[in-house]
Amino acid sequence: MQKGFIFDLDGTVYLDNHLIDGAREAIQELRNRGDKIVFLTNKSIETISAYVKKLTGLGIEVERGNVVNSNFLAARYLASNLSKGEKVMVIGEQPLYDELTNMGIEISDDESDVSYVVLGWDREFTYDKLNRAFQAWKNGAVVVATNPDRTCPVEGGQIPDCGAMIGAMEGATGEKVELILGKPSPLAAKFIVEDILELPPNNCYMVGDRLETDIRMGNDYGINSVLVLTGITEKGMLEHAKDQPHYILNSIKELPAITKEPDPKVLK
Repeated sequence: MQKGFIFDLDGTVYLDNHLIDGAREAIQELRNRGDKIVFLTNKSIETISAYVKKLTGLGIEVERGNVVNSNFLAARYLASNLSKGEKVMVIGEQPLYDELTNMGIEISDDESDVSYVVLGWDREFTYDKLNRAFQAWKNGAVVVATNPDRTCPVEGGQIPDCGAMIGAMEGATGEKVELILGKPSPLAAKFIVEDILELPPNNCYMVGDRLETDIRMGNDYGINSVLVLTGITEKGMLEHAKDQPHYILNSIKELPAITKEPDPKVLK
C-alpha cells in the first residue's frame, strides 16, 4: 500500500546546515519503496527555491512541487480570497513579499488602503511596523499569519519565530490572530494530502519535532503523527502535553522500520 510522508525540515531533516544522521538514507528508502514525499516547513524567511537548493546540497533530491512553505500557503489563501483591487500589508522578510507578488497580490504600506495584514517571521521587527499593522487593523484589515511557531530550532538552541510577531499584535489589539495558514492549519493539511499526495489521510504520516504544529496538524486531520526528538520537543515534555503523537522516534532514521508493511510470509 502506497504511503505519503510529510516532513518538517528544521529539527527533523536538518539543523541549520547540518543533515540529521540517517535522514538522507531514510528518505531514500521510503522513495525506493514507492512512497510519496513532501517537505512542509513553517519557516517564512526562505523561498521555496532556497529550500530546494539546500536539500539538494545536502544530498536529498527534491522537485520544487514537493516543497511547500507557509509563505506559499498564505499567498495561495489570499489569492483565492482577495477581491479585485484589494491590497495587503506585509510584516515579514523579502521571501514573503516575493511569494505574494508572484501570485499577483498587490502590497501596500497605506494603513487605510489594505484589506489584510500578513504577519511573517521578521528579524527586523520594530515598533513602527507593529504600529502600522495595528492602524491597518483599526481600519478594518483582517490579520493573518504565516505560522504560529514561537521559536525556531537552531544548532545550540532556539531563536524567536513568527509567534513573537503574533504575540505583539495580539497584545496591541486584544484579539487572537485566528487565521494562521501554515501548520497546524487544516487548510494546509487538506492541500498537501488531497492536491499533492493524493492519498487518504490515514495512509499519510506527518513527521516533525513540534507538538503544537506538526503533531497537532496530523492528529486534527486524521494523519498518522510522528514525533522526532531531534528538534524542539524533549521526551519529558510529553507528560502533560495536549498534543500526543502516534509514534515517538529518536530521529527519522527509524521511520522506514516502523512504517514497513508486514511480510505476508510471517503473518498467521
